Amino acid sequence: MTTTGALGSAPAGLGPQVRAVGGRLRGSRESGVAVFRGIPFAAPPVGALRFAAPRPAATWDGVRTAVSYGPPAPQTSEIGEVPASQGESGDDWLTVNVWSPEPDPAAKLAVLVWIYGGAYTFGVASRPEFDGGRLAREGGVVVVTFNYRLGIEGFAQIAGAPSNRGLLDQVAALEWVRDNITAFGGDPDRVTIFGESAGGGSVAALLAMPRAAGLFRAAVAQSVPGTFFSTDLAADIAAACADELGLAPTVADLAAVDPALLALAGDAVAATIMERARRWGQPARRSILFAPVVDGDVLPATPWQALADGASRAVPLLVGHTRDEQRLFTAMSGLLGQVTPEQADAALQDFAPGPDGASRYRDAYPEASPDQLYELVHSDWLFRMPTLHLAEAQAAAGGRAHLYELAWPAPGMGGTLGACHGLDVPLVFGNLTGSQPAMLIGEPTTPEAEVLSARMRTAWTSFATEGDPGWPAYEPDRRLTQVFDTPSVITAYPEERSRLIWRNHSFPVLALPGE
Repeated sequence: MTTTGALGSAPAGLGPQVRAVGGRLRGSRESGVAVFRGIPFAAPPVGALRFAAPRPAATWDGVRTAVSYGPPAPQTSEIGEVPASQGESGDDWLTVNVWSPEPDPAAKLAVLVWIYGGAYTFGVASRPEFDGGRLAREGGVVVVTFNYRLGIEGFAQIAGAPSNRGLLDQVAALEWVRDNITAFGGDPDRVTIFGESAGGGSVAALLAMPRAAGLFRAAVAQSVPGTFFSTDLAADIAAACADELGLAPTVADLAAVDPALLALAGDAVAATIMERARRWGQPARRSILFAPVVDGDVLPATPWQALADGASRAVPLLVGHTRDEQRLFTAMSGLLGQVTPEQADAALQDFAPGPDGASRYRDAYPEASPDQLYELVHSDWLFRMPTLHLAEAQAAAGGRAHLYELAWPAPGMGGTLGACHGLDVPLVFGNLTGSQPAMLIGEPTTPEAEVLSARMRTAWTSFATEGDPGWPAYEPDRRLTQVFDTPSVITAYPEERSRLIWRNHSFPVLALPGE
């Protein structure tokens, strides 16, 4: 299929040009880096393709201008508003963006492909903190970001549709990289995927997916959430979302619903999710509505099981978490410094592993206040221990994993957030200013933040280019871990007390009670 629509003219000399599989592209040059934005990697998943697996994008004649981000996938933001497109409008939700210091097929640079987080519900590649310019320029790598389907569009279990459409979009984006990145100066045989939070969970899922095998050489998983759903749990949640509109969770019923309205239906369920805690269990208690579904096909097993079985033994893994993962969420809920003993008790009962998990936390942390116990068990259940166990599963299968913890107490907001969830993202990209990074890191940016960011960027780009982030691989007996702080140190895994509490936990598929 060929299209010439909305391409415009592109006089020679206005910007760098490349020839991709779909046609010629003209980008821009920014601070010494060639940038191409809004390139379709799959056809718009609308109309007859709504809720379908991604299909090939149309080709085009002439030169396509690639200077604006594509529109975000349908979603609502963290605060319940449909976000602005921050670029073009329309149905081209599935687009990639490329930063290259040398857009020459002969360059053969290593490639870093970013997968954003957002609880599998919100997110867009056009956020300023995901700008790949500094990482590409200073690291000598090609950086790729992309949009993928979220929420009901991407992860709801809908009858007549494939599971995990958001993950299938990610595979399609990686296939685009394989087929096109040489033209931008990248080496398709040296691709490293990296992602944080739901993006880190996506990286973990891709490591377990047969469809993704061979599309990347290495992987970086930052703050991996331990939430992977059974098909029955995911279908029950989808039914609740569809019921908000008086519909059934089927392609026949939902395909004609306006995407924004469907996203709002998901928000309506999220607003009352605690009322469903008895039926949906731990995900409801953490207001988690969507996650990858272990369906036996697209995703055959949880990442921990798949890696332990050797699914990605040959793929080097860089994996880690922040020290204070929960702190940001506690602040957002208004509970920072306000957790009662009763709330701490409930959190321990809900999330500590095994029948004696609560008492083991109290024994391991006898000095901990209710606030500290609440944050510890939430951090461990959702991010810290799933991340650690991913490294352990890879090492147990004979693969290589490098473990890190970000422990730097950021000065933003008076230092109250510590080394919170998401702090690693601006540090890794080197984008330390702007609204959200500044909230965490503070303004003006301190010299120690710049030094720490440079160290993390070097680790990520060295891992992508040379396969070595700069510290030894994780071994079950020594458990050497890079702790990013000022100064940074290599030491035994610092969260030993939590590790011992969780060492026999398997992070199973989250299911409906009675499954």
